[in-house]
Order: sequence, then C-alpha cells, then structure tokens
Amino acid sequence: MGLQLSISDSILQALRLPEQRVHQALLHELAVALYTQELLSFGKARELAQMGKYDFGQLLAQRSIQRHYGFEELTDDLAYARR
Repeated sequence: MGLQLSISDSILQALRLPEQRVHQALLHELAVALYTQELLSFGKARELAQMGKYDFGQLLAQRSIQRHYGFEELTDDLAYARR
C-alpha cells in the first residue's frame, strides 16, 4: 500500500523549482523532516528520499543535522561490514 499526496498547483508554482526537480525535492524535504523529528530511522528516511547512505548522510550534513545513531544502526553497520 502506498500513499499519494495532493499538492495544489498554486503551491507547486510557489516552490520556484524546475518542474523536473519538484518530486525529488519534496521527497528529500519530507525525508529530512521526518528523520529530524525521529519519526523515521536513517535507513527509512533515505529510502523515502530515494538516496544512498552516503548521499543522504551528505544531505543531512549540509543542513547541520546530526545523525541519530543507536543500537539498530550499529547492528546494521556491523552486518554490512561483515558481508
């Protein structure tokens, strides 16, 4: 099951972004906002943003947002390192 959001044309025009960048920019903004509020983990936020680990980490760094790094992230990192 997915979710579709409806955003009015007046809001889309107010964004002042090229049409081809709107979808991705909104996904990035939503992912960052939910991650910052600790409503999504790093992995799920980057999945929502459709970005790799490094790129999403860079996006957070550009905005001076510190990563939330807990036991789950440590476990994921160790599993990845062991592959």
